[in-house]
Amino acid sequence: MNLQGKTIVLGITGGIAAYKMPNVAHALVKLGADVHVLMTKNATEFITPLVFETLTNRRCIVDTFDRNFQYDVAHISLANAADLLLIAPATANVIAKVAHGQADDMLTTVTLAAHCPKLVAPAMNTHMLENPITQDNLKTLAHYGVTVIPSGSGLLACGDVGSGRLPDEGVLVDYVLRELACQKDLRGKKVVVSAGATQEAMDPVRYITNHSTGKMGYAVARACMLRGADVTLLASTGCHLPAVPFVKTVPFTTAADLFEAVKENAMDADALVMAAAVADYRPAVVAADKMKKKDGELFVALERTQDILAWVGEHKPEKLFVCGFSMETKDLLQNSTAKLHKKKMDMIVANNVKVAGAGFGVDTNVVTIITRSGAEQLPLQSKDDVAMRIVDKIVQS
Repeated sequence: MNLQGKTIVLGITGGIAAYKMPNVAHALVKLGADVHVLMTKNATEFITPLVFETLTNRRCIVDTFDRNFQYDVAHISLANAADLLLIAPATANVIAKVAHGQADDMLTTVTLAAHCPKLVAPAMNTHMLENPITQDNLKTLAHYGVTVIPSGSGLLACGDVGSGRLPDEGVLVDYVLRELACQKDLRGKKVVVSAGATQEAMDPVRYITNHSTGKMGYAVARACMLRGADVTLLASTGCHLPAVPFVKTVPFTTAADLFEAVKENAMDADALVMAAAVADYRPAVVAADKMKKKDGELFVALERTQDILAWVGEHKPEKLFVCGFSMETKDLLQNSTAKLHKKKMDMIVANNVKVAGAGFGVDTNVVTIITRSGAEQLPLQSKDDVAMRIVDKIVQS
């Protein structure tokens, strides 16, 4: 996943959040993009153009009439070259200008002339953001096809607490990747992904769980989103990962919760990817109060949980592609292939927790993708790359 060959115009306006934008510019350059930075004069009061010039290896433009700039008609040439324009942070002043077609500096001139996708990330004081005039201007931008990135909430530089924070750098990069990085071969498809570990209570204090962090499932959800799918992520309440943007998240705690979520969300989907680590057993009785420590051993009776994938295999509509996951410690291919057929899945992703770089809590994985037509073993790679290969298989099905 990269941005090779893509030209991105990054507009920086005069807000304190401008200090975050060198990280965004650097991240886009690392992904292969050709990044051109335009700054308003007020933005240069918060951060110098030299920072961006160093990171992008491109001249940072502030003055519309800079005679040392290489383009003959700079605002037209750059507007035509752009594959995407991102204004972040976007102040109330610049939002108002763009909404009403005012072009009095290089940034607003290029924005008006550009015909590429445009993203605007408002960042300002809460009361300024919530002012009806600003809200009307944002609605006007949306009406003209500009994507308005929702502001974050929290403690602002002015000391107020509320909305108006510039989203994290990773969120801004994800918006760019969503527009440019991948072929949208899942556009119009609904994909449901589960992630994380179930938690089966013993008493109000203790529960039975496993080591799954949800990283693989979140990576699959993100890959499907980047490929254009309408994604629902069934996420364990035990997951502590950043939310996947543009994805509907449905929380679950127990295997019973997940079963209900699958029945409610997946049966009208085009694909179901069950990456969650679901408990096979749960305590037969949940104590109403904390079980006190006593001398001797403690025995807890366990009962089977619902086999969700087996139920889906028996009840799935014809269009639903079902992908399961299999964590094994031995006989990986044999055991996983048996699960594929027994539960009537279309594909299963198998990995061995004992293999270095695979399994729980790490950013890499070593998997074998098994379908009814054969198996493909993938080398050690990032979970993001594994997720893209899984999506490739779904698209090819």
